[in-house]
Formats: sequence, C-alpha cells, structure tokens
Amino acid sequence: MDPQLLKIALSGLILLGCIGLFFGIGLALAAHKFAVETNPLIDKVLHALPLAQCGGCGYPGCEGYAIAVVSNPDVPPNLCFPGKEAVARVVAELTGKKMVAVEDQIAVVRCSRVEGRVSHKHHYIGFHSCTAANLGFGGPSSCLYACIGLGECAQACPFNAIEMVESFPVVNPDACVSCGVCVRTCPKKIIELQTLKARVQVACSSQDLGKDVKAVCEVGCIGCKLCVKVCPAKAVAYSDNKIVIDHKSCIAYGPSCESVCVAKCPREIFRHYKGRTAIARNVADGLKMAG
Repeated sequence: MDPQLLKIALSGLILLGCIGLFFGIGLALAAHKFAVETNPLIDKVLHALPLAQCGGCGYPGCEGYAIAVVSNPDVPPNLCFPGKEAVARVVAELTGKKMVAVEDQIAVVRCSRVEGRVSHKHHYIGFHSCTAANLGFGGPSSCLYACIGLGECAQACPFNAIEMVESFPVVNPDACVSCGVCVRTCPKKIIELQTLKARVQVACSSQDLGKDVKAVCEVGCIGCKLCVKVCPAKAVAYSDNKIVIDHKSCIAYGPSCESVCVAKCPREIFRHYKGRTAIARNVADGLKMAG
C-alpha cells in the first residue's frame, strides 16, 4: 500500500476518533449538568400499585398517579380504586399522608330500556360503537336517554366487569372496582358510580316530559316530583329534569322513613338498592332492580 495513502487513512481515523471523543465528553457533561433526579419514593409507590392502568384516579396511568401523590401534598393516597383500602394504606405509609377511608362504590346503569320495552325508531347500520350510533339522531332507541346497547362500556372496562345481556350492560359486582372508565365512555352519560351503602336508586336518566316518557317507555320516570315532596330527609332533588339522590343524607336519616319514596313512586322506578345484589335477572320482565 502506498505510504501516503496509509498516512491519510490513519489521519482520518484519528480525526474521527477525536471528534467522537469531543462529542462524547460534551454529551456526558450535558447529561450531568441537566440531569433530573428522580425521587426513589415514586418507584416504591409505583410498585405498591396494582398497575391496572385504568385511569380511575384521574391521572395518566399508575406512574402518573405515583408521581402526583409523592410530589403534590394535596393528592390523597386513596385514589387507586382497584387497590382499594389495602393499597391506600401502603401509599399513605410510604408518603406519610393521612389515611382516608375508601368508600366502596359500584357502577350502576341508570336505564330500564329492556324492562320498559323501549322500541327503536330506526335500525342502526354502522360502526359497532355507541359513540358512533349516538351521532345519528341520538341513537336508534325511541328514548333519547336510553342505553344504546352496543357494548362500548363493556369493551372499555379493563376488568371485564360488564356483560352485555340482551344488548344491555349488566355490571358484575364482584369484578367492578369503580374505576369509572365506563362512566367516562358512555356517550349517554347514564352510568354512574354509586356507593354500595345506598338505600335506594332510580333506574332512569330521562329528562323528557312525563307524556313523552310514557309514549316510549313503560317504566321511565315521568318527573312527577312526588318522591321529592315526600322524602323526610330532603335527600331527593329534581335537577335538570332528572331525579338526583343525596345518598349521604339518605343513609344518615336511616330506614325510619320506611322508604316512602319507593312506596309513593307511581312508575315504580324508584326502588330499593341492596348493594352487590342490586341487579337481578328476570327473563320475563327484562332487567330489574332487586327488591
């Protein structure tokens, strides 16, 4: 080989090595100077979480909640619904925060479309999605506030706690962890998180006038407000053309009222609620609340 060419080749290799060394040292210094120290406590909290990634806490994944609960003194340690009290207690101990009781809740569907024999105003053909169907005149049901029944909530549930029966979502009380994914997914906003200590429930979300409700549903709430008038605990209100129950006030008052709201409801849509046994299956009458 020509000595001159060999000399040029070696010089090029040396130059490339020097450039690489220069940039390597520069990157090392930059990494050291701009390094962001991570709190080891975040990893400890993260490993204590069930890593369900459900988003029920309101943060982007379990890591997002771990960072927030460690970094922000205002974030409570009991926001991990799948982990419930056991995880909340561990997080409280790790972060030095006060342990707050975790209230047992369950997702409830405030609709009686099957039982009320709500008909369809048109046949939907399109994407198998409640959100997509809702874009077309509010869905196929004659009731604008009825469950569409395409199972988007069941598909979204990270715990497989919702089963579609006769195109209607039935919540499995043993699997539901009250993460709230179904609540955020439902385009009709008829799924709510409700305390398991609740005494009563209204299985209807209609905001239509009484005559309009009667025209499409056999059991839907007609907004007569009789339940509001007779409740001695003042736990029932009529807001935005829909019955709203203050369960804390209802529970605090206790059973001495003899559930007068249930007894006086002319449509029998105001019903007793029995926690995890609330949903009962009845083939003849559709889906009903137990009791």
